[in-house]
Amino acid sequence: MNPDVLANTASGASNRHAKGRLLGAYVDVSQLLQLRHYLATPSGNVSSSVVGTQSGVKLSKIKGRGIDFSEVRTYQPGDDIRSIDWRVTARKNKPHTKIFREERERPTLLFVDQSQAMFFASSQRLKSVVAAETAARVAWHTLAAGDRVGGVVVGNRPTALFRPLRSSRVLARFLNEIAAQNRALNRIAEPTADNAVSDGINQLRRLSKNRYRIILISDFSRAEGVWMDPIKRLGERNQVHLVHISDPLEASLPPAAQYAVTDGARRLQFHSGRKRLRDQYETQFMARCEALQKLSHHPAIRYTALSTHTGSLDLQRLG
Repeated sequence: MNPDVLANTASGASNRHAKGRLLGAYVDVSQLLQLRHYLATPSGNVSSSVVGTQSGVKLSKIKGRGIDFSEVRTYQPGDDIRSIDWRVTARKNKPHTKIFREERERPTLLFVDQSQAMFFASSQRLKSVVAAETAARVAWHTLAAGDRVGGVVVGNRPTALFRPLRSSRVLARFLNEIAAQNRALNRIAEPTADNAVSDGINQLRRLSKNRYRIILISDFSRAEGVWMDPIKRLGERNQVHLVHISDPLEASLPPAAQYAVTDGARRLQFHSGRKRLRDQYETQFMARCEALQKLSHHPAIRYTALSTHTGSLDLQRLG
């Protein structure tokens, strides 16, 4: 089947819920708001123990000295003598120790790709729909766990920035922007410029601080230079999770036949039966996947592949 026709078929499909899974070509904000009712019960706080590679940014899941000072109390047998507050001890002539509260909260920042390259599918639903649904699920999951959530949305409209807050009202505005960017996509729009993606990542970097959870939801179809170095820098002080969205048609060409494809500006015809073309096509996709997987060897970077034909993201894997 002609890939151009496949995209048209997906564009003509109506969105509907299948156990919270959005289908079709577009989403609206009401669907993203309704996804809060499809969440699994969070298992404790969603924060992970490893959030970076620099000293002092690892959180312990066991009882012990954490990051934030809490109070001073009378020394008790078993207290760490290194925690004795000598000023209070001298003033009250009785040993006192400092108590530290283990920091559990971790703000979550989302990079939601709604660029023109995401307006693609072979059936069921477009990559842009998968990205919108995934972002909404993660956002609601984070808020339900008591953490702040915000992020950036990149697409055909100006990039929108949302600071992380613990507010369902602000989250609703964030989801409304995702839906607006999603509905701004169309078959004849110009490809989204690389600098729009780069600017979005840079805004995310300026917004993030130590120990943030940063989740990038995209097909990562841009040149490696757009993604690799910024992701590495984000991983120096934060936990980064790459959610790679793809369609089966990107991994391998359809059965041998004459096809026509377009990006909205150019149109190209090819015959998919040529072995060399098929090999080059598959190699290019695999190289992108391997580059992202190689990044995940970094202790603070994780990688998850998500197809337009499979289910939704397992939120428990976010750590």
